Amino acid sequence: MPSESFSLPLLSGVVYTTLLNHRPQLAALGDTVHAAPYKAPPQHPVLGIKPHNTLAADGDALVVPPGFDAVEIGASLGLVVGRTACRVSADEALSYLAGYVLVNEVSLPRDSQDRHYRPSVRFMARDGYCPISATVVPTEEVVAPDDLGVRVWIDGVLVRHTTTGDRLRPVAALLADVTAFMTLQPGDVLTLGAAADAPLARIGQTVEIEIDGLGRLHHTVVAEGSAA
Repeated sequence: MPSESFSLPLLSGVVYTTLLNHRPQLAALGDTVHAAPYKAPPQHPVLGIKPHNTLAADGDALVVPPGFDAVEIGASLGLVVGRTACRVSADEALSYLAGYVLVNEVSLPRDSQDRHYRPSVRFMARDGYCPISATVVPTEEVVAPDDLGVRVWIDGVLVRHTTTGDRLRPVAALLADVTAFMTLQPGDVLTLGAAADAPLARIGQTVEIEIDGLGRLHHTVVAEGSAA
């Protein structure tokens, strides 16, 4: 469960996660993207929502329910909206941001196609499944948001080292394309989306994630009903 002390005054809105934004993620689906009922790759951003109950802080436990033994760890860049954004252009997009945060898009493991086209709330929106760093790093302090190192450690071992690059929609394009059909409010967070092949962290393991310049988040994976 989220800590009682968890407080992010700038993050007062909705957290929207972006799916299928990493090119290898979409490529891994192969021909299934051309099968019914979709029959084509997505033409617009594919979004999910992390409601308020999912918010968690550094150090909070990641709780695994009965029937599962692990969670997926999705380290992602969070774009914090600073002013109302509606139909913004890519050229102006960064001026609408207050800054960036580190987001852990935690989910229970599930079928790859269901993950993107039929995302299940019970897998993605469980209590504490969206840890966010407590400090919003101002936009001007992150000069290359599309080229930041992203790392995941499990039990002290580096298991993933990717970047915020190789995205179908880089930061500015993503914000422009999302605000083409919906208005984002100050305090909303839009994630760039986790890289393909999110690592699994099993019950009893410790997790650390990091993005260059945004600090780290630390967590322990516990079974539901156990002491954190």
